Amino acid sequence: MAGYRIKFDKKRCIACNACLVHCKVKNKVPAGLSLNRLDAEGPIADKDGKPSATLKYTNCRHCKKPECVAACPTGAMYKREDGLVLVDMAKCDGCKACIEACPWTVPVFNDATGKIMKCDFCVDRVDAGGTPACVVGCTANALTFVRPE
Repeated sequence: MAGYRIKFDKKRCIACNACLVHCKVKNKVPAGLSLNRLDAEGPIADKDGKPSATLKYTNCRHCKKPECVAACPTGAMYKREDGLVLVDMAKCDGCKACIEACPWTVPVFNDATGKIMKCDFCVDRVDAGGTPACVVGCTANALTFVRPE
């Protein structure tokens, strides 16, 4: 059974950053932080001499064996039965062990709260049958939300 994931179609992406903006607004992410990333390499000339860029979208992968969960000393990072990796804010002490453990450097530290934030696929929307804000906000339909089979 495949888990939840967000597929990225780099051929459709126009690097408008709408995915990032919708995520920040929905999750009330403070300035200077982001729960997802859109990285561009380039521009480089393609075979016809036209400039192009290689785009890469990064968000939490909700790993099968999440290293962030194993590293969390308080149990604040946990994996639900359906595969979503979440943070229990009441248990988070802001130690940053999850940030160091994550191979994708997805969790971020919120200075204002002293706690960790991370992509949770907009779990409230998912639980209600909806779609994460980044996918809904993608103006070029480059992101697709995939639910478990």
